[in-house]
Amino acid sequence: MDDSILENPQQAGVRHATDQDVSAIGALMERYAALGNVLPRTVDDIRRNLDDFYVIEDQTRVVGCGALEIFTPELAEIRSLMIAEDYAGRGLGGRLVEHLIGEAQTRGFKRLMALTYVPRFFHKWGFETVSKHVLPEKVWGICVSCYKLSNCDETAVLKYI
Repeated sequence: MDDSILENPQQAGVRHATDQDVSAIGALMERYAALGNVLPRTVDDIRRNLDDFYVIEDQTRVVGCGALEIFTPELAEIRSLMIAEDYAGRGLGGRLVEHLIGEAQTRGFKRLMALTYVPRFFHKWGFETVSKHVLPEKVWGICVSCYKLSNCDETAVLKYI
């Protein structure tokens, strides 16, 4: 990109994450986990799941990421959606969500979900707030081992695609 995405956020491109992005994703993860906005993930976990991650970069700096985690042939989850604080509020999270929805459609998923503290953000893209009970693949596959299981404060959102 020739121009900074701060000047032209609508031009921000999303690309698949590479090995060179692991430390930048880890730094975003560490910051957001410290704020309590995402569950912590180790650099090794990020590296093991790198195929799930997509990034937005401004010239040579990764300024946002999101992951598309697959649960079943019909269900995927948007997770680890984070934008660097100095780039927040410029539509980059939306660019990532749009890209991840497109990826889910291309791969033939029927449902796309997320757990979030900001359900209104996802409502803009046709997600509906649902009970976590309608997502047993997530609850019994991942949430069951989460330290927040008995006191989860996130809201489940779901989009049929």
